[in-house]
Amino acid sequence: MRDLPSGTVTFLFTDVEGSTRLLHELGTAGYAGALAEHRLVVRAASGAHAGVEVDTQGDAFFVAFPTAPGALAAAGEMTAALSSGPIRIRIGVHTGTPLLTEEGYVGEDVHRAARIAAAGHGGQVLVSSAAAALVEADGLYDLGEHRFKDLSAPERVFQLSDTEFPALKSLYRTNLPVPATPFLGRKQELAEVAELLARDDLHLLTLTGPGGTGKTRLALQAAAEASDSFPDGITWLPLAPLRDPELLLPSLAKALALKDEPGRPLEDTLTDHLTGKRLLLVLDNLEHLLPHAATHIAVLRDTNASVLVTSRERLRIKGEQTWPVPPLAAKDGSALFNARAQAIDPCFTPTPAVDELCARLDELPLSIELAAARTAVFSAQQLLDRLGQRLDLLKGDRDTDPRQQTLRATIEWSHDLLSDEEQQLFHRLAVFSGGCTYETAEQVTDADPDTLQSLLEKSLLRKRDGPTGTPRYWMLETIRQYATEQLEASDEAERLHRRHADHYLALAEEAAPHLRAIALRGPDGFRELLDRLESEHDNLRAALDWLEGAGETQQVLRLAGALVEFWFKNENWAELRTRLPAALTSDERPTAARAKALIGAADTLTMNDDLAGSRRYADEALDLYRMLEDRSGTADALWRISGTLRDHVDAQPFLEEARAHFREIGDRDSVMGVTRLLASLYMKSEDYDRAWPLYVENLTQARELGNTLREAQSLGALALISADQGKCKEALSLAAEHLSIARGHSRLDLSSAFSRVAYVLARAGRIAGAAQLLSYSEALTEEIGAIAPWVVELNDKTRALVREQLGDAACVEAYELGRSLAGDDAIAFAFAALG
Repeated sequence: MRDLPSGTVTFLFTDVEGSTRLLHELGTAGYAGALAEHRLVVRAASGAHAGVEVDTQGDAFFVAFPTAPGALAAAGEMTAALSSGPIRIRIGVHTGTPLLTEEGYVGEDVHRAARIAAAGHGGQVLVSSAAAALVEADGLYDLGEHRFKDLSAPERVFQLSDTEFPALKSLYRTNLPVPATPFLGRKQELAEVAELLARDDLHLLTLTGPGGTGKTRLALQAAAEASDSFPDGITWLPLAPLRDPELLLPSLAKALALKDEPGRPLEDTLTDHLTGKRLLLVLDNLEHLLPHAATHIAVLRDTNASVLVTSRERLRIKGEQTWPVPPLAAKDGSALFNARAQAIDPCFTPTPAVDELCARLDELPLSIELAAARTAVFSAQQLLDRLGQRLDLLKGDRDTDPRQQTLRATIEWSHDLLSDEEQQLFHRLAVFSGGCTYETAEQVTDADPDTLQSLLEKSLLRKRDGPTGTPRYWMLETIRQYATEQLEASDEAERLHRRHADHYLALAEEAAPHLRAIALRGPDGFRELLDRLESEHDNLRAALDWLEGAGETQQVLRLAGALVEFWFKNENWAELRTRLPAALTSDERPTAARAKALIGAADTLTMNDDLAGSRRYADEALDLYRMLEDRSGTADALWRISGTLRDHVDAQPFLEEARAHFREIGDRDSVMGVTRLLASLYMKSEDYDRAWPLYVENLTQARELGNTLREAQSLGALALISADQGKCKEALSLAAEHLSIARGHSRLDLSSAFSRVAYVLARAGRIAGAAQLLSYSEALTEEIGAIAPWVVELNDKTRALVREQLGDAACVEAYELGRSLAGDDAIAFAFAALG
């Protein structure tokens, strides 16, 4: 070990591709000879460039180099020398700063290099970005970003030489989270679970065990290890923040980027999407949603998809294979403790007390991590003495799972060591569901940076980056349950829940008008605001739940009404269908909060094409707003009523009154919205002389205000009118301008734009392009799960034109080509067809 390089070190891992196949083809003697020749080559090339052999296992080498150029030169010589022989090796090269101990290298860099090598193919040399930065760029080819089976963050990978190889064996199509620490031990358990997941005849596997046994971590790692068996991807869904079993399928659909179609059972949408796919669903922390959630899982089980569940109890449904997660093996428990302790203090030295302490902790990973977090203050022997006394006190209860006793004792012991300020913040942070940002913790719980950092260092709190890059602080569910017990037993519970609800009500009410304005004026900031609200969705749900339980019905109406814009833009149809009606039923007093919620409910039913139901809600909202003398609200209600009327003669008086109100209060955006609806009714009756100037008026106003959504809508409508009037050249030009702006808005707006373009192309006689874009538009709306009635009518008109001019066989072929288009390709195809 004294010869091993230290400091910045470049690791090289090799492995023989297809060793079992080679043994069969060459025979035992032939393979032994080829393997010996391969070893000579690897050792000669390594030695020539100052490489030191760290380890050899079977036909794999682990070599350390003092420089990255030396490692790459050796790798190139190895592959060149072996290129003409039967043995081909895959090589991974990575540079890092590992800890060098008497027993060898310690640290993530070793595992990283091995993972990179495992992703390659025979004859291929893969180079990490860290190593590539230290060598000349000539001869290195960028393979893009990849995630490996250690679940670390995506990393850019390079290849030595321009030889073509199959795709890397890396993770793809997955949202598996990036763990804060590497996976340690459990090799046998990992292999067993990964093998079960890969079985074609097994579609539901449940990892069971009490809290703290490491079910989640094992499930994530097993999913990564089995990823080659799931070419259609792996989707992870954390369920701990959910409290309503009916949100399980909508949450899963959202994680799959699959949208709930109004009027269609979500089970059917999910079944259609999953059937025929080799896809893995990882549902984490299911137990609190049982038994109701089991029926939803059965729907998923009956498709070809595989489902991996973690739960404290089994689901008890047909086809379920349970796998109880055992404690860590003794050596793995000690290794975990030592790794966590050395992360705190690199000079930590393992002692026999570590083994005894881990045994007393029943080798439970969470208990071990909590104990190891205290090594900054106590030695292993001191921890054993102090924690052992607490464990002895609880061992007398024979009615409780011993492992659960151990975990609770460990959490209680960690909690009791906290200062008063730390305990108070620990309890208060339990009010959050799904975590929070520092700023929110400061506002709701009076958190301060020092106390928050202290809880992080003691492993009672965790940190991860949110979707906007802002750090979020959260607790493991087992720890949060204990903190929740402490909070609810205190005299602060009601005050904290109220502050939490007030905070998220203010957030929703502040965001709603901004979300609408941003949506109108383009994509800048739109996704960021949606992501911020999505990251707080569990807290918003929790606030609604608490307000409902507390009987704060007016606050429930305010919050549900404020979230309508977010739920619409984020396509949370399940929330719209359940939360709004429940809120309206809970409190029928004639208030502004009820009126606003009624407007949202009317919009929801219009989207479902339930115009009669929408009219009832809108009529009630109109009566309330007139009573409250709210002119903006009155205009909104009139607008919604007009949207339930198909004939422009019936709708016109409502729209004209709404326009007058909006003009008087100076709401020019809403004036354009009402004008658009009035123009569309004229257009539907083919009264183009009245429709055209209204759309031109809107186009002018939209450009003055920078309202790109109304600009795009106006251009699209003018394109349709021009097409109907036979002005094909003008229609094609307007449609192209319309698409160029609409592409920057929501997917729903973009799908409507493709429908308009398809119709214009059909009118212009460009039938093949029309058929393909019609097919793509319909596929996109199916994915989104929402479509406006006027788009359905427009698509029907386009389809009739296409069928009239194309034969059945040509139609089928064009539709198939359209559905095969991808996002950017579809846009490029549309512009080409319009040109």
